[in-house]
Amino acid sequence: MAAPRKYSLELRERAVRMYRTADPKPQIKKPAVDLGVHPEALRGWIRQAEADAGERDDRLTTDEHAELTALRKENAQLKRANEVLRTASAFFVAQLDPTRPR
Repeated sequence: MAAPRKYSLELRERAVRMYRTADPKPQIKKPAVDLGVHPEALRGWIRQAEADAGERDDRLTTDEHAELTALRKENAQLKRANEVLRTASAFFVAQLDPTRPR
């Protein structure tokens, strides 16, 4: 389970929108202090918004990240299921063939 978010999504969206619509672009520290958020948090939100908008290609978009997380979870479940099946098949082979050494 993910940790609770310190800042609401509404605040995040407003902060990014405020930064992106400012002309000229201020340093990140000023809007962060105005909104009461940590400057590095705002910097990360801006980078993620740029990735989601297709302006950056060095980060995954939010949708890609969610898909990757889901695929990793599914992969882990499939590995556990395969291990259970492997163990069960070995058990049943041993039960069905009494001449096989244990």
